[in-house]
Amino acid sequence: MFIEMKIAGLTLDSSSNVPLLILKDEGEQHSVTICIGIVEASAIAFELQKVSVPRPMTHDLLKNVLETLGTKVEKVEVIDLRGSTFYASIHLRVGNTAHVIDSRPSDAIALALRAGAPIYVEESVIEKLGTPDERGKPAFTGKGTQKWTEFLESLDREDFGKYKM
Repeated sequence: MFIEMKIAGLTLDSSSNVPLLILKDEGEQHSVTICIGIVEASAIAFELQKVSVPRPMTHDLLKNVLETLGTKVEKVEVIDLRGSTFYASIHLRVGNTAHVIDSRPSDAIALALRAGAPIYVEESVIEKLGTPDERGKPAFTGKGTQKWTEFLESLDREDFGKYKM
């Protein structure tokens, strides 16, 4: 069974400075925290904050390609947790044909935000994580939220699209 979730926040792990994506269900009975990359975290944060960039980012490009081809993003699902790695799938529809595409959760969620598609988490993933008491103290703190905000505020729109070697 799948549980629909929304993005509850983005933060930085206080000890490693790794971005964390926090998902919660509507009743806030269940939460899932996923470590993601900085690029994906930026893409999600930009969409959440409706920041426009001069050129399409990768997830914007993918959405534009899918729309041009008449493909609808129906939903994304976080389907498994093996070790510390989460697995996701993107559900697409072209006419009467459905397609399921393997994806990293961060990319699937960044695309779902842009396409207005719902995000679901398989109940077994939540069970594998255990209850908050079983997991111990969360890896994120309010201080991490401040670091993430400071990082995002330091970004310049012109920084995107530039590659540094």
